[in-house]
Amino acid sequence: MTTLITINRIYYLVGFIVMLLVGMTLKDKGNPKRYTTALFWFLFGSIFLFGDIMVDQLGKSLAYRLIGVMVILIALIAGTGMLSTGSYQTSTDEERKASSGRFGNWLFFPAVLIPVITVACTVLLKGVSVGGMFLLDQKQLTLAALCVACICALLAGWKLTGGTPLQAVRQSRRLVDSIGWAAILPQMLAMLGGVFVAAKTGNSVQQVVSMFVDPDNLFLVVAIYCVGMALFTMVMGNAFAAFPVMSAGIALPFLIVGHHANPAPLVAIGMYSGYCGTLMTPMAANYNIVPAALLELKDKYQVIKVQIPTALTLLTVNIFLMYFLAFR
Repeated sequence: MTTLITINRIYYLVGFIVMLLVGMTLKDKGNPKRYTTALFWFLFGSIFLFGDIMVDQLGKSLAYRLIGVMVILIALIAGTGMLSTGSYQTSTDEERKASSGRFGNWLFFPAVLIPVITVACTVLLKGVSVGGMFLLDQKQLTLAALCVACICALLAGWKLTGGTPLQAVRQSRRLVDSIGWAAILPQMLAMLGGVFVAAKTGNSVQQVVSMFVDPDNLFLVVAIYCVGMALFTMVMGNAFAAFPVMSAGIALPFLIVGHHANPAPLVAIGMYSGYCGTLMTPMAANYNIVPAALLELKDKYQVIKVQIPTALTLLTVNIFLMYFLAFR
């Protein structure tokens, strides 16, 4: 059966919006590095917009190599400081206070719509078809539902504020400029996780642990698993990417097979340990760097510094929870 809203069409929409940002950046003469900034976002948007075309015309092997070169160029532009923030017309404090007083808590309505509609579409539209056509991509149902929710929230925002679609795109550019390269870091880290899995890094972790640690020392293996999840998450910025590597290397061979651990509490606490690492790393940009940029904090690492004591305390508690709960 065909599908109305497919994941590929969502990618095309993302690429189209990014290209609008590229055009606005090129026209912004107040941006001192507008050409390299525009190139950065052009390369990023091209992957969404032209990825399928490159695969069809060039073949998977050549297309993937070309996209790899584009990713390297993106990293070089960001790493050499060739991104800059554009110039924007901002409202005064009086105008913001007046707007806040006029709309009140209704300003939060579009934001609340996103999770509500996403959950509703995911639950209610699974397997639903009209005229032999699925409404949402069944293989990527949650992402398709999220796209529908964002569009609905955008329409609600226009109705509420009386704004225009172009104004929404301008504000998108302002936010993207404020966040900078960190906006695409989650995708980069997801690819890194895939590379580690394909390289069978979990097997290497298992061999290293076997060389230096006594597998019969249960508490030590538990501590290494929990701390390893946190450290790997700090490197990769994503506990979901660290989980298959550390679980295949430590949890499965030593704790589940070797010590007959209950898998459910073991992996749940293991993931929680990974989230402790999320609190302590700039690699988790969407949690730690993006908020600092949006709040315009002087120290971009301030969020991480505040979270470290909590993260270390939770990690210690997780070690003991796993030791006492997963082996009963």
